[in-house]
Amino acid sequence: MSDYTPPLDDIRFVLDEILDLAALAKLPDFEHADPDLVHGALAEAGRFAAEVIAPLNRIGDVEHSRRNADGSVTTPPGFVAAYEQYVAAGWGSVPFPAEYGGGAFPWLVATAIGEMMASASMAFALGPTLTQGAIDLLLAHASEQQKETYLPKMVSGEWTGTMNLTEPDAGSDLGAVRTKAVADGESTWRISGQKTFITHGEHDLTDNIIHLVLARVADAPPGTRGISCFIVPKVLIAPDGQLGERNRVTCLSIEDKLGIHASPTCVLEFDGAEGYLIGELNNGMRYMFTMMNNARLSVGVQGLAIAERAYQQAVAYAQERQQGRGPGAAAGVSSPIIDHPDVRRMLLTQKASIEALRSLAYLVAESMDLAVHHPERTVRESRQELVELLIPVTKAWATDLGVELSSLALQVHGGAGYIEETGAAQHFRDARIAPIYEGTNGIQAIDLVARKLPMRDGAAVRDFIAQLSAIDSDLASAGPELSSIRTNLAAAVSSLRDATNHLAAADNIDRLAGAAPYLRLFGIVTGGWLMARQALAASRRLASGSTEADCLRAKLVTANFYCEQLLPQASGLVSAATAGAADLMALTPAQF
Repeated sequence: MSDYTPPLDDIRFVLDEILDLAALAKLPDFEHADPDLVHGALAEAGRFAAEVIAPLNRIGDVEHSRRNADGSVTTPPGFVAAYEQYVAAGWGSVPFPAEYGGGAFPWLVATAIGEMMASASMAFALGPTLTQGAIDLLLAHASEQQKETYLPKMVSGEWTGTMNLTEPDAGSDLGAVRTKAVADGESTWRISGQKTFITHGEHDLTDNIIHLVLARVADAPPGTRGISCFIVPKVLIAPDGQLGERNRVTCLSIEDKLGIHASPTCVLEFDGAEGYLIGELNNGMRYMFTMMNNARLSVGVQGLAIAERAYQQAVAYAQERQQGRGPGAAAGVSSPIIDHPDVRRMLLTQKASIEALRSLAYLVAESMDLAVHHPERTVRESRQELVELLIPVTKAWATDLGVELSSLALQVHGGAGYIEETGAAQHFRDARIAPIYEGTNGIQAIDLVARKLPMRDGAAVRDFIAQLSAIDSDLASAGPELSSIRTNLAAAVSSLRDATNHLAAADNIDRLAGAAPYLRLFGIVTGGWLMARQALAASRRLASGSTEADCLRAKLVTANFYCEQLLPQASGLVSAATAGAADLMALTPAQF
């Protein structure tokens, strides 16, 4: 099984050539984030991911996290030591405010770090990812006293955080939450109920876990309008800031899962546990939604990350494995399978798709930074709108491709890929959760057509499609080398525009029926636009006499391959996106 190599050159290309890290570093809040400093930090983060975290990936998959008889959980060998090094290096604190011990770097930088950590071991990275989500919510909605109590140690990573939403009968429908909160004095509540699928809900990596729990108080309005959010620490904190008694939170079990075996997915029982209200009563869902964009971006990055790890292993295997005679090889010669065109098609499909996904995820992260930190209101508003529009696409398309590309990587291995010993199967198994959690991809599609298409009476999507079309003049000026990219992108954008116009005028049920293929269409076309930007950037660099000619020519090849051989899928999705609900609803349940 091959080791993980951080794709630093590819990351740098996106940050510097497709996006504009240098411009981001000129904003007053990020003047300390000099591009050279950022790239140095990313190189060190990549080294840490490759040398410290990546070796644990296989160990964690085989050993699992284990629940002990007393309800405690033991993570696989090496995880505690690696997490201590993670905290000591400060990787989890990179994007958070300096006043709580953070590095105050752009979220774009944290996204690149998050990609490498998730590639190294998705199961290991899940704990820090959930902690970042909990920090986001507390930063936005907790009281100053709560922030001072919890954030310094959560930002440092000394304590982790969880999000406790799901219950046995309340999965995607959070309005069905039954966990109860009963007032116990002026500032304390007693939380009782059971939460399921709680990532890193119990573990031995830290002394404390800060659970953020959705619960319902007496006489609360029905549905999501009656949900409140509470801080429920695993270990109570004394007035002097020291850890006190264990709270009444118990891990009843951890799930036996298809993948991410090292990540303890817990069933937690809250039995009158001491908790503290965040913000106002009955606003818990609103608070959760404030951190949802970052959380869904992080899951989209997991799709990218696992695809990258699986691809690297597939390339290494294809270069080593000899089978059959490749085109042009002498008789009797056994060629490396990478010489066979079909294997190259699989590898190039992975490579081009990964490059498109990375550009999309990083674009959203950059937009998050600009939406908060840019001095001009119009820029902040336009970038926030772009974030809202692209988040469901990023989460769903990236995680769907994470599964498909890791499956392709397994296929490159042939029968050996189906054997657990090679490790290719683990990537496929680990990737499968990402389209499910943090809002299933079907829910992302519904979000896109039901909430995002109507933004500004449809002008938000129309403006974005116009932005996709605006690159045409740059492609035309680039000359014949990019003519195929230009032609295919124009056709794909036209397909997206047609499907968008149709769904904007459709009945609700027809819009919902076309949601999933429309989201995929949206992702593929957006990916084509970003690959066209990649081609333009590579072409400009080559024309300037760059010394990185081999790398830049490879960028042109992958952009051309994407736009000629993957992007045309867009036109085939229009009929599915616009077909309506008639066939979907025609059968009775029994006929299925």
